Amino acid sequence: MNDTMEDKLLGSSEDDGKDLKLRIWVESKKFWTVACPAIITRLTSFGILVATQSFMGHIGPTELSSYALVQTFLLRFANGILLGMSSALETLCGQAYGAKQYHMMGIYMQRSWVVVLATATLMVPLFIFASPIFRLLGQEEELSVLSGKIALWCIPILYYFVFNFTIQMFLQSQLKNAINAWLNSMAFVLQLILSWLFVYKLNLGVPGAMAALVISSWSVGIGLLVYVIGGWCPDTWTGFSRSAFSDLYPVVKLSASSGVMLCLELWYNAVLILLAGHMKNATTSIAAFSICLNIVAWQLMLFFGFLTAACVRVSNELGRGDAEAAKFSVKVIMVTSLSLGVIFTILSLAFGHVISYAFTDSAEVAKAVSSLSFLLAISVFLNSIQPVLTGVAVGAGWQVAVAYVNIASYYALGIPVGVLLAYLFHLEIRGIWIGMVIGVGIQTLAIAFMTCRTDWDAQVDKASARLNRWFVPNLQAESNDITPLA
Repeated sequence: MNDTMEDKLLGSSEDDGKDLKLRIWVESKKFWTVACPAIITRLTSFGILVATQSFMGHIGPTELSSYALVQTFLLRFANGILLGMSSALETLCGQAYGAKQYHMMGIYMQRSWVVVLATATLMVPLFIFASPIFRLLGQEEELSVLSGKIALWCIPILYYFVFNFTIQMFLQSQLKNAINAWLNSMAFVLQLILSWLFVYKLNLGVPGAMAALVISSWSVGIGLLVYVIGGWCPDTWTGFSRSAFSDLYPVVKLSASSGVMLCLELWYNAVLILLAGHMKNATTSIAAFSICLNIVAWQLMLFFGFLTAACVRVSNELGRGDAEAAKFSVKVIMVTSLSLGVIFTILSLAFGHVISYAFTDSAEVAKAVSSLSFLLAISVFLNSIQPVLTGVAVGAGWQVAVAYVNIASYYALGIPVGVLLAYLFHLEIRGIWIGMVIGVGIQTLAIAFMTCRTDWDAQVDKASARLNRWFVPNLQAESNDITPLA
């Protein structure tokens, strides 16, 4: 990649220079270049899971609740670990791209494959023995049995997560994530067609819905592999390398801290769903709570695009050694995200009482969802702030510190408060949700404080030290008498 094209895409602190409006306009173009494809990717990839839930809901309430248990507990558990461990690539590849160590990005991705594939394999027994696990956690027998069958269908999704997450982060770090958006959009359409065919026309029930999920998901994974290995990333993918099996410990360490940071956040909702399973009317409680969480998750897909943009912009600028550009990028992305958050909060208040019918035909479940609409709006507002701050943390490599923040805010405060309100004060589902809001609010304030107090020049030095410590010479370039990109 030549420097002219890179400068056009990334700009420089000198170009941003004098006029504030011009600087904001330039920075906005930079982060929307990353955020738009990321938003489409998040919406459509999550839409595949939610479409399956919608078809399950129209099969029956037991199927809906069973799928909600598997998706919110097991799949979220696996997603949290694998996505979190893969997010180490956002730090490594983003900073390597900013430092023009392009060939290292492919090596980092291959090292991540080794680590994350091994982790996914270790989690397979959880899906095989899902039924006894749910029984042990106190779920109803009928839900436990059907959830166990659904969980077996999710094992291929584990390995899809490995390649999907790592390749997406590899591509977005070099501003090539448009292919993610295209592939996921086509997979979403495929998912709807296959689900309609298997569930409604062929009457295959739960197996049909899950088969559609597996096929549509892996169509994305295969497409991404073909794109990377097939020659569309000539600078950053130089072929399979034995270096993928060296220096694994630092990758394991960063991946583990990234995994802990993110999975603690995603497991939070899973724990709350399990608590909902012990309410008086467990089936209705789980269904209503999972619908609310899915509504929040749809909104989060937009702001996860801002998370991605914040991570890429911060890591690229730290890799390039421009602390001021990194700091300015954070400010612009945060203001944009907050503005959209206000709009979505208003929409949540206006339509929170009717949106549940997209997921269920049950009037009882819809009434339970309506009772949570105000708390839903508060969550929507907080979720316009928290993802951007998380993206800043990942881009700068603060995963360990944020993991401690998550433990304190979610597990030492949010869940205990939710339990007290739900059981001692008899607020039921609303009490659990209030606890969730408190946990997210405290976590958001803590990361905001960290961001405001950050010495960005020191972050540049840390990024440079990390890249130099793990650098491997580009032997292919040297053998062709080409000056290495690093």
